[in-house]
Amino acid sequence: MTEPSGKLAPVTSSFGRSIKVVAWSFLGIRKNSEYQQDLARVNPLHVIVVALVSVLLFVVSLVVFVNWVVAK
Repeated sequence: MTEPSGKLAPVTSSFGRSIKVVAWSFLGIRKNSEYQQDLARVNPLHVIVVALVSVLLFVVSLVVFVNWVVAK
């Protein structure tokens, strides 16, 4: 995102970007340059909230899956 003058346009942190950061972190695949950009652009509070919700959903889905497999 560059302006006509060649400078980088300021990017506001968004909740969607935080979701993307946490998703890539779960996979463990990330370019270092993109990681550095995300560190500068994301709101730490958003990342913490998204990470906690993601972990909770992951654990609940594992419990449901195990109960489903054991019930058969």
